[in-house]
Order: sequence, then C-alpha cells, then structure tokens
Amino acid sequence: MSSVAVQARPIPARLRFTRLPRVPIAWARLISPLLLVAFWQLASSTGVLSERLLASPLTVVHTTGDLISDGTLTTALTVSLQRAAVGFVIGAVIGVALALVAGLSRVGENLVDPILQMLRTLPFYGLIPLFILWFGIGELPKIVLVAFGVAIPLYLNTFAGIRGVDSKLAELAQVQQLGRIGLIRHIVLPGALPQALVGLRQSLGVAWLALIVAEQVNADAGLGYMINNAREFLRTDVIVVGLLVYSVLGLVTDSAVRLIERRALSWRRSFLGT
Repeated sequence: MSSVAVQARPIPARLRFTRLPRVPIAWARLISPLLLVAFWQLASSTGVLSERLLASPLTVVHTTGDLISDGTLTTALTVSLQRAAVGFVIGAVIGVALALVAGLSRVGENLVDPILQMLRTLPFYGLIPLFILWFGIGELPKIVLVAFGVAIPLYLNTFAGIRGVDSKLAELAQVQQLGRIGLIRHIVLPGALPQALVGLRQSLGVAWLALIVAEQVNADAGLGYMINNAREFLRTDVIVVGLLVYSVLGLVTDSAVRLIERRALSWRRSFLGT
C-alpha cells in the first residue's frame, strides 16, 4: 500500500487573526469611567452642560483639593466611616445569627423568616421618623439605620446558602459523629460561604445607601451633612465631591470583598466571560 502525504498549506495572511494585546483587568475596568469623565468635561467646556446644573470635572478636582486642605472632607469622611463601620458590624452579626437560626431549624425559619421578609420591603425614609422617636436625633438612629440595611441582604443570602448545602454532607457529618457546633463549623458555614459573600457585597452597597439617607436628617457632621449643606448654597461642585467619595468608598469595599472571595473560593472555577 502506498501512503499519500498531505502537506498543510499555510494560511493566507489576510485570513489570519491578529491577537490583540490583553489589557489587565484592573486597567480595563477604568476605560468606561474615564470615557464618561471625558464626555462630561467636553460638555462642560462647550457650554452644553451648565456649571449651575453640574460642575465640570476640573472644578470638582479644584474643590476636592480645597476641601482636603481646609480639613472639611477629612473630618466628614472620618465621621461617616465610623458610622458605617459600627452599623455594619452590628448588622452583620444580627444578619448571620438570624440566618443560622432560620437555616438550621424549621421552627426558627417559621419564627424569623416571615418577619425579615416583611422588613426587607420597608423603605429607609419610612423608618426615619420612627427611629427618631425611638432613639432620638443623635448618632444612634443613624447607626441603627445602617445596621438595618446591612442585616437584611446578608440574612437572605446566608439563609439561602445554608439551605443550599448538600444534604449528603449533613449525612457525612452524622457518620463522623460531629456535634452541632462541628456541623456548623465544618459543613454549614463553608457550604454557605459563596452565597454569604454575595450577601456581603450587597450589604456593603446598601450600607452606603443607608448612610446617605441617615446623614441627610438631623446630622451636624459627615459626608451627608456636607452634601445637604452644599445644597442650601447651590454648590454642585461640593455635592459631586461628596457623591464621588461615596462611590469610591463603595467601589473600594466591593473590591475588598471580591479579593476575599477570590482567596476563599480559589478552589471554585467560574466563568470569566470572553
């Protein structure tokens, strides 16, 4: 038998695909915000966007420098971070604890879940009058409002994560004669961790939204107070600075949780997109 050798023909240059250099993910995520800022500055420079309606990016940059130099922004940021941190810790502890109570017991679910499902539909502004009546006009109602905003999404996601744990793992725990604490530590919490981290990201976002609302009412310091005070004098540049700081805080905290998620769930492969 004679064999016929088949030679592969070279692919014409016009049909070859050129591999573009890959842009690092961190830089790629900055492309759309930078384009938005560029269009914003262009609209302000050409007069399409009035400074009275919205200050230009250059004006915002100069105002940011002034607020930092005189200490206004630093003081407001420190106060807001303290409120957010205390409220977040309280809300996170309550949310996870209630999720464990509801997730590990049918009786606990019947007692806790209906109330939480009703509370999650309440708007922040509807709660402010009650919180002022109950806790006064000091720091406590602001912290309680942030804690409320944190607890609900963290509870919902952690509860779903607990109920999503494979039942075979619970049977394995019984075979290994793990106690209640061992079951929670080695089976329930690791199994619910992916969903709980999703809830953590949502809770951090809601925490900043709740803080904005809380600091608009009866506050004498903080980013919300700075924004509300600027509104009285039609200082759109100061308002934009405050809103941008809120946005940066939200982005930083979300990035921190994403980093924790990548480290804690490094064993899990996920679809990254094309």
